Order: sequence, then structure tokens, then C-alpha cells
Amino acid sequence: MSDIIPLDAIAPQSVEALLDAAFGPDRHGRTAYRIREGMTFIPDLSVAIVDADNDLIGTLQSWPVALTQSDGRQMPLIMIGPVAVAPAHQQDGHGRAMMDAVIGKARALRTEPLMMIGDPEYYGRFWGFSADGTAGWDAPGPFEKRRLLALSVDGRPVEGEGMLTPRVTITA
Repeated sequence: MSDIIPLDAIAPQSVEALLDAAFGPDRHGRTAYRIREGMTFIPDLSVAIVDADNDLIGTLQSWPVALTQSDGRQMPLIMIGPVAVAPAHQQDGHGRAMMDAVIGKARALRTEPLMMIGDPEYYGRFWGFSADGTAGWDAPGPFEKRRLLALSVDGRPVEGEGMLTPRVTITA
């Protein structure tokens, strides 16, 4: 038995330990980290999964990012990932359950488009993520174009040209 709970109910050091176990301590150099650098995860779209003993099994974080165009304008996006499951619990459906929960919530909230760097065959088959509208997107580090994926949660097309960057927050 496992439960999906808000990620902010989990101690940050427990999340970091799980991410290290799932992806290794060198994960901070990946392109995805550069895209969301300096951002705080979105609490409403970030979850954890715990077992019956309340031990952490997995996490899924969502981040405010943007497609920054050459003139500086930003198209807001939500970056999904990492989807992390403790090695002993991988292949048990926990990652898929977390993705279902987050995408369902994003659709209910009619959020900005979702994006990720991931396996198009897997994320396309289950949730409809696609590289169809991302051909004009670039990222601050190495990535495979076919793995740069987007998903509209409200039916509007996802496209544009620019660099994926942290989202600039404008305060009045």
C-alpha cells in the first residue's frame, strides 16, 4: 500500500537522498538542472509517494520555467521532473502513479504547458508528451532534440522558438 502526498510534506534532505539514490550524486550537472536553476518547485504540482510505514518511495517535482525568445519575452512552461523512484521500488508503477496525479492536477488547473526531457516513446504513449512543437527550442546544455517533449493540458498548441530558461518573476 502506498500513498501520494504533497512533496512539501517530505523533509528536503530525504528528497535529496532519494534523488542521489535514483540518479547519482553527479545529477546536478544535467541540462534539466540548468533550465530550472534558482527556481523553487511548484507545491501544487509536486508530489511524493510513501509506503504504509511512511517511508519515501518516490518523488516528482514540477518547476516554473520558460521558453525565452530572442526579444526577451517569455512563454511560461512547467518543467516536469525528475521523476524519481527508489531503486528497490522501480518497475512497481509508482512513477506512473505520480505522473498521473500531477498531469491530472495540471489539467484540472488548466496550467501552462508541461515540458520535460524524457523518453518520447514512454511519455508519449501514456500521457501524450511529444516533440512535435519543440523543434525551435534550445537548452543550456547537451540534450537530444527528440527527448525535448511538451504537453498541452488545455488543448492549445505548444510551439515557439527560444531558449529554455528559469522563469523570470516580475513583481510590481
